[in-house]
Amino acid sequence: MLDPKIRDDFPILSLEVNGKPLVYFDNAATSQKPQAVIDKLVEYYETSNANIHRGIHYLSEKATEGYEESKKKVARFINAKSYKEIIYTRNATESINLVAYTLGLSSLSKGDLVISTEMEHHSNIIPWQIIKKHKKIDVEFVPVRDDYTLDIDEYKKLLQRKPKLVTFVHASNVLGTINPAKEITRLAHKAGAFVLIDGAQSVPHMKIDVEDIDCDFLAFSSHKMCGPTGIGVLYGKQEILEELDPFMGGGDMINHVTYEESTWNKLPWKFEAGTPNIADAVAFGATVDYLEKIGMRDIEKHERELVSYALDKMKKVKGLEIFGQDDRVESRGGMVAFTLKYAHPHDVAQLLDEEGIAVRSGHHCAQPLHEKFKKSTTSRASFYLYNTKEEVDKMIAALDRVVELFHS
Repeated sequence: MLDPKIRDDFPILSLEVNGKPLVYFDNAATSQKPQAVIDKLVEYYETSNANIHRGIHYLSEKATEGYEESKKKVARFINAKSYKEIIYTRNATESINLVAYTLGLSSLSKGDLVISTEMEHHSNIIPWQIIKKHKKIDVEFVPVRDDYTLDIDEYKKLLQRKPKLVTFVHASNVLGTINPAKEITRLAHKAGAFVLIDGAQSVPHMKIDVEDIDCDFLAFSSHKMCGPTGIGVLYGKQEILEELDPFMGGGDMINHVTYEESTWNKLPWKFEAGTPNIADAVAFGATVDYLEKIGMRDIEKHERELVSYALDKMKKVKGLEIFGQDDRVESRGGMVAFTLKYAHPHDVAQLLDEEGIAVRSGHHCAQPLHEKFKKSTTSRASFYLYNTKEEVDKMIAALDRVVELFHS
């Protein structure tokens, strides 16, 4: 386990909720921010606030330097070849939409196939439904088996139809299942397809190497990895990005503009129209520094130990059913979705909140997955580097009290 003193880096963890110490188990939705990131954000506004790429004065040059340096840090973090392969967006959702509206509209034609999976977040379902309406493409979903893993045999059958794109979630935000990204990508490329990975729940929690995985695109968000909200990343292979037209038009993404036509800026700027989220991008660079100092492999190990401990404890709560793998910790992420026989998930979340414990309830933007397994909603506890076994014990005690209340 990581040193619990790490908690001291996060000022919000000292809060009390309803008179109880905060236990924050909603990290799959958004993570908390260390003081180093908060300080960097404040520092930017106090010392560097100006627009980038458009001024030759001191503040503009300093802001530009901070913005571009953060891209270089992100590129190194995921082992991209160049910062030119790092496009800043608002979040992973916008990153996926960027691919849909550039590669999708330019490269997909009527009858072309896009393969996704049944465990996707809505962000990797809805964009392809929209493209389907525009381009009359086909979208097929790799089934999730009863053991909460993808049916790779069915995936291989779908690949025989020569899809143009395979897009899948690396780690499910509900089941916790970690999909074999490298193998799925290898098979897709063998079939001639592009590959887009939703890494929103994997990049914050494990060491990711895009060169090793060989994906064409990877989407993830700062706010799920101790960084600011409002800043996301689309990684794309440079040679593919060079061929795509921009997602939006405006300032900074242009090279030359006339009333008749325009030409585009170099990568990655041609995909970043208008004034970007400079402050949060600079603070995101500090986020990468913070995570690398701790070590992503140590973070992953910490979460594996914590989720294993939580699963063992939760199995003993009367009437509790785990939604996802409960005996294969090596192939799942640090979250547990569950239901209680005696209480609705919303009631569970509300009663835990009275004890200062923050969990999520609902379908977690994965409504089709819930419906497949005949569940309307679930509660979800999701862990991160600052969570402890003692906090898990508090949640278990609170769940036991919920059972007593509704089962008495």
